[in-house]
Amino acid sequence: MKVVFFFALAAVAFGAPQILNSADFVPILRDDRIQEDDGRYNFDVETGNGIVISQSGSPVSQGAIASAGQYSYTAPDGTEVVLKFVADENGFQPQSDLLPVAPQFPHPIPQFVLDQIATAQEQEAARARGETVDYE
Repeated sequence: MKVVFFFALAAVAFGAPQILNSADFVPILRDDRIQEDDGRYNFDVETGNGIVISQSGSPVSQGAIASAGQYSYTAPDGTEVVLKFVADENGFQPQSDLLPVAPQFPHPIPQFVLDQIATAQEQEAARARGETVDYE
């Protein structure tokens, strides 16, 4: 009976998933945290795989906290990713060269669009004069 129990226990131990695989282990190189009694905070973290995070914040009103910071890492394709941000009464405001940027407005209007607008205006003027408008 003891032998059966031992083998059953061994089977459960060897069959259990490995929670920490040494290949997945990333050491924390730096972890500096400051939390003040008035709600101000600051932290800086750096990991062995190149992730660096820095953030600080302070209360601004009725439980709201304004914070600012940045994080950086190297993407799998080798691109260095750096994102700086501010989060305050104006919302989350990220800044990075890698974020998409909307075209500046007013942007140039293509000629075919200007032509369509002119045609629509001519047709509207013709209708206002009571003329029959031929749509092409």
